[in-house]
Parts: sequence; C-alpha cells; structure tokens
Amino acid sequence: MNFSDLGLTPELLRAVAEKGYAAPTPIQSRAIPAVLAGRDVLAGAQTGTGKTAAFVLPILQKLGNPSGRAPRALVLTPTRELAAQIAESARAYGRYVGIRTVVVFGGVGIHPQIEALRRGCDLLVATPGRLLDLAEQKALDPARVQCFVLDEADRMLDMGFIHAIRRVLKLLPASRQNLMFSATYSDDIRELAGRLLRNPVTIEVAARNATADRIEQHVYRVPKEHKRHLLRHLIRDGQWRQVLVFTRTKHGANRLTQQLESAGIRAAAIHGNKSQSARVRALTDFRENRVTVLVATEVAARGLDIRELPRVVNFELPNVPEDYVHRIGRTARAGGTGCAVSLVSPDETPLLRDIEKLIGRRLPAAALPAYETPAAAPEPRPAAFRTSGRSRSSRT
Repeated sequence: MNFSDLGLTPELLRAVAEKGYAAPTPIQSRAIPAVLAGRDVLAGAQTGTGKTAAFVLPILQKLGNPSGRAPRALVLTPTRELAAQIAESARAYGRYVGIRTVVVFGGVGIHPQIEALRRGCDLLVATPGRLLDLAEQKALDPARVQCFVLDEADRMLDMGFIHAIRRVLKLLPASRQNLMFSATYSDDIRELAGRLLRNPVTIEVAARNATADRIEQHVYRVPKEHKRHLLRHLIRDGQWRQVLVFTRTKHGANRLTQQLESAGIRAAAIHGNKSQSARVRALTDFRENRVTVLVATEVAARGLDIRELPRVVNFELPNVPEDYVHRIGRTARAGGTGCAVSLVSPDETPLLRDIEKLIGRRLPAAALPAYETPAAAPEPRPAAFRTSGRSRSSRT
C-alpha cells in the first residue's frame, strides 16, 4: 500500500512525497480512511509510529480551504514541544492546501498568539492551560470546531490534566468528530474514551512491547555513584555522536549535564523548568549535532521527534515500566532499529524486574568495561615533578 491508496488529494500527496515518505505506517493506513469517513477513532499508538500524520493528513483534507477566523479543528497535546512539532508537521503537509495552522502554549508571551488567532486559524494546536487562558480572554472561539484530537491521552492524565480536558470539552460544540490517541490503555483512559467517543473505530497497531523487540537492549550493573563515570567512558570509548539520556528528575538532569560538560562532553538538558526558548535551543543543537548528549526527563522528552536517533541511555530506570518502552522507542522510529543501554544500580533491581515482566524477556547484562572511577584515578604527581607551584587535581 502507498499513500495514493488512502484517498488523499494530490496536494497532500505531493507534500508527503517531499518529506520522503513512500508508504504509510500501520497506524496511518488504518486511521486515515477512518478519519476521512468521519468516524471517531480510538488509537493505541506510541511515539514513533507515525501517528501525527495519521490525524494531520485527513484533517487537512477535510478542512478544505481556509474559512473564517475561528478554528475548525483542534489538537490538544500535553507538552509545548509536542504542540510545536505537530504544528510544524501540519504546516509542512499543508503547504499546498493553504490551511492556516496556529500553535499556542504556555511559557511564552500570550499576545503574539492572540494576534495570530485574530489573523485567522483553521487548525489550532494547543496545550490545555494556554487554550483555557485564551478562551477566558475571549481571544478564542472554539464553537466552530468540527474535529477534536486528544493526543497522548495517557500522558495527559499522568500530568494531571483531566480537569482541564473536561473544561475544554465544555467549550466545544456537541456535534463534532473526536480522535483519541494513547500509548497505553488504563482504566482511566477507557473511561475517558467511553465519555468522549461515539462508536469509535478502534485501532491497535502493535502490542505495547513490540517496539522493544526491534531494539538492541542491554544493562550495565553499576553502583549508583559510578554511573556518571561509566557513561562518560561509554560516550568517549564508543565515539557516540548523538545520545538521548534519561533521568528521573529535573535536578538530576541538570546535575548530569553539568558533570558531562565538566568532562568536556557537549551536553544540554531539557525539562519542565527550562524556558521554552532554552528547550527549543537545546533540541535544535542536538538535532544539528552541536550537542552530543541531550539529557531529559520523561515528561519533557514525551513526543520529541528526533529522526534516526541511534542510541538511548537510561541513566536511571523509570518508576513506571511502560515509560521504559516509551523512552527506548525514540531510537526505533517508524519501524526502524536502535540501541538502548540502561545503567542499573542495586537499588533499581525491582524496577528492572518490572520492566522485564512487561516486555516478556530478561535484559542481558553487559560486561563492565574498564572505566576510570574516583578511586582508580591516578594520584597527583609529587610536587617535585610538577611544572608549576599549583596543584592540579584530577577531573572526575
């Protein structure tokens, strides 16, 4: 099957071809016809399956030509990065159809977004908080929305957006098409789907652990205090040029980034406490290979679109096993393969067992390489052999 078999217009097919895509992914081949037919959709799809195009392409086609100032399609996303990436995709796919796409999110000034909405908008991509702010300021009229997309619904609930989602739904007309995408199906997700969707087409493109099966995975058993030294060795000895590293906390991401920078490894952190401009700059530097290591928290990295990412490292294992699959899936985009390395300290053994239970297999333990630790670092040379009177301590 190719995209021309899905009923898309020549203008959209041209844009798809220019992005280098020849054949649709499974989620695209099943969702696009359903959306074009006007059906509600419930799709189980993880990041990297091509789900953005699965709803953006048919929405662009259904919108037709620009019309009025108020948005006719609304995509609600949990993070600023994901909102920006969806809007970027919509503009790329819609370059020959004239559809006006506007993206709004917090962390930046609201007035330029108000001006963009005043100029006219057909497709609006938004985070919940900023959308509600704009509605309260009467800068946004969602009464004409014909199609509503709730993307990464599971992450929305994890981040505590359920009340905001309910408020958004009250602003929308009752007669509309609804599309819901979620990487996992919890009881809360099923309850939300039952209230939101009407006789939906249900699409499950793969089991939750299918992505993990395409990825080379192994763990290093290492004391917690030695993790940064091992990571530094792996990056240098393996000559890694691009690696996404996950930590559990924002503070941990900042600390590890500083430690890598001190060791001469170009690194940047991305998490919720960073300003929007700093997050965009870090991601751009990483994509363009000005930064070797991008250190991220799970929430901040959700939805990051990094093509051909060769390697993911779990500096710390996630507390939720499903998040492990989400993390490593960023190195196996749209059916590709990749490598995932986890640094596991003794106290993380229960987390490792939960992950192995989820994916249905044991993760092989790799032999520890000979890496330098503080205890193994060479002692400073005696004063008689120093070239100056100053003591030079070894870097760790």
